[in-house]
Amino acid sequence: MILSDLPTPAVLIERKRLEKNLSVMQEHAAREGVHLRPHIKTHKSVFIATMQRDLGASGLTVAKLGEAETFVKAGFDDIRVAYALFGEDKYARVAQLMTQARISFCVDTMEGASAASAFFSAQGLEAEVVIETDIGYHRCGVLWNRSESAAFAARVDGMPGLKVVGILTHAGHSYYGPQTEGESLGDSLKRVSDQERDRMLEFAVSLREAGVRAAVTGDLEISIGSTPSLRYFSNTEYQGFKITEIRPGNYVFHDMTQVNLGVQPMDCCSLSVYATVFSRHRNADGSERLFLDAGKKVLTSDGAYQAEGFGQILYDSKEMVPMPHAVINALSEEHGWVRIRGGSTLRVGDRVRVVPNHACVVVSTQKQMVLVDGEDVIQTLPVDAQSLVV
Repeated sequence: MILSDLPTPAVLIERKRLEKNLSVMQEHAAREGVHLRPHIKTHKSVFIATMQRDLGASGLTVAKLGEAETFVKAGFDDIRVAYALFGEDKYARVAQLMTQARISFCVDTMEGASAASAFFSAQGLEAEVVIETDIGYHRCGVLWNRSESAAFAARVDGMPGLKVVGILTHAGHSYYGPQTEGESLGDSLKRVSDQERDRMLEFAVSLREAGVRAAVTGDLEISIGSTPSLRYFSNTEYQGFKITEIRPGNYVFHDMTQVNLGVQPMDCCSLSVYATVFSRHRNADGSERLFLDAGKKVLTSDGAYQAEGFGQILYDSKEMVPMPHAVINALSEEHGWVRIRGGSTLRVGDRVRVVPNHACVVVSTQKQMVLVDGEDVIQTLPVDAQSLVV
């Protein structure tokens, strides 16, 4: 089968770019002496996770228990839920998973830790937990530089039914770009990367001083990860501690967010949306408006750093050359609105590839992806954990 035989819209994965992205990150992990625990919320695919494991990935990261259940069923036996779980329904599912795999999850409040302790101790179980840590993003987690945060970790470690095995953070503010006048894209990524590493190592020292068992014995797992901040990550030792694992997700595909942040060039983007032009009209000012059969249900309405519109249409998908003057300036549920200054070479019936702003959200809306090599269709990949939101 060739590409023109596919119905649109379709999510395409370029095999060679995918393989290169996976290898580059695995080599980076090996070079810095850390385990790679990729976040599969980006691809939700057993096929791609198996590729990651075969290259040397040590376990998986998930966002939801439904994802954990899918991948444990597929034979993966070390899963970290990078989410602060709460509720007996969720703890019961964790307990079931613990009979088949190593499972760990986040805690960041005494209410959550107390509820988990009560459940697992009543079951005669000891659940592995990681302390979610805020090093600057200010989403969830205990603040890395407060004495009460280390005291919290020690208290959790002493609760029946729980064992603190590590600390975990997500440097989501790496997506903000430069924050001061004169700071370059590269400088901003390195700044956040260094902060992420250094603050977590300092927090690890404070946990040792507070008596957290894993920190005292030197077995504390120190987990960091965001695709942008890892661009400049280099490991180092601080008072006996080093970063032990990284958890990037988006690196498998990359997207316009990563391109615009300077994380990787366009030719590293392995995911694109294949769409058909199904309507074309001329505006009063001489520009043209075209409509693609991929709207917000496929491309998503997420913006991207310094991006104009909702994805980049490609003029040449082999060389990853953007189409000049073409902007996806609006999205309806089923329509991609494209404005082109001057005349367009695109006609009704033409097909285009679009690099989306946010690849993770694109995948989450789809039941399948299509692995391709240029114009050749290799195989269909099911999105195994699609629509799993709990």
